[in-house]
Amino acid sequence: MPFSSFGLCDGLLRALAAHGFQEPTPIQAGALPPALAGRDLVAVAETGSGKTAAFLLPLLQRLAQLPGAGRGPLRCLVLAPTRELAAQVGAAAAGLGRFLPVPPRVRTVFGGVSINPQMMALRGGAELLVATPGRLLDLAGKHAVRLGEVEVLVLDEADRMLDLGFREELRAVLALLPADRQNLLFSATRSGTEALLEAMLKDPAVVGGRAREAPPAQVEQRVYRVAQDHKGPLLRHLIRQGGWDQVLVFVASHHGADTVARKLNNHGIQALAMHGDLSQGARTGALAGFRAGATRVLVATDLAARGLDIEQLPCVINYDLPRSPNDYIHRVGRTGRAGTPGLALSLVAPAEQPHMRLIEKRLGARLPHIDTEGMPLL
Repeated sequence: MPFSSFGLCDGLLRALAAHGFQEPTPIQAGALPPALAGRDLVAVAETGSGKTAAFLLPLLQRLAQLPGAGRGPLRCLVLAPTRELAAQVGAAAAGLGRFLPVPPRVRTVFGGVSINPQMMALRGGAELLVATPGRLLDLAGKHAVRLGEVEVLVLDEADRMLDLGFREELRAVLALLPADRQNLLFSATRSGTEALLEAMLKDPAVVGGRAREAPPAQVEQRVYRVAQDHKGPLLRHLIRQGGWDQVLVFVASHHGADTVARKLNNHGIQALAMHGDLSQGARTGALAGFRAGATRVLVATDLAARGLDIEQLPCVINYDLPRSPNDYIHRVGRTGRAGTPGLALSLVAPAEQPHMRLIEKRLGARLPHIDTEGMPLL
């Protein structure tokens, strides 16, 4: 069915056409009717399935229909677990709302940067705010943002938002919001989300059920068995032999990201590191350069594993295995997005083999294993 069948206003339909969105994805087709009708919603779908537009379109439609062309107090709040995801959602909201007669004021706030410019921006008003929980609480504590008239709350990557690291911050945010509001929870998995659902949601629609605990079917996965001290040469060999324009390499630590990126550069392969110890400006610059194609290899911690949309990324390489099978699924989900083919390679040392078997058990499949002994590594 076309997007016009959902009753979206002309400005949103024009923006969708400008973005090349011809028809809704399954999660969008399932989520839009209950969200537009004002129902609470739990939407679960694999990465790259169009979840961001599925919750932004109802928010923007609501704002466009408000008296006074949508100008007024903060009505819609989107919470995201990372700075990068918040920035991505804020940019998507501005892009989808740009053809509305009076585009809503969209603001994005997150930590790691000075709070003062964000406070100044909020003085100009905002109808839609995208925020990380910690910075939102900081701004609320300084009376820079008022949450008393929020009509819709969205939790993006809800399973991670309800992990232990965010639970108390989320409870504090919920205490500042009106009890009478619409709640939209979007996630790639349901794990970890059930504990607070009953308290937050009122007769929610459930779309997508439980997400498939596996990467998208169009992602080819391979495992390379390699000695730990041969991982660097193997990584360089694979990048050179693969000829990919872009490669996202996942490592376990901040130090590992810096080290791997430095060694790639020393061997003539352009690379940048991205991790939580970098300044927000450095993180934003690294991601922007990678998205624009100016950087061939981005070496990142799991900071880049969730929610980030990098169009047509051909290859993801796990230099280090993630801590959990769920993190593996999210890492691999950075490639093969929106139905495009993808490739995910894992470099597995002997000590990591038991953990790889756990990941395969979660996937319900034995992945192809390639022995690198005797392979001519550069």
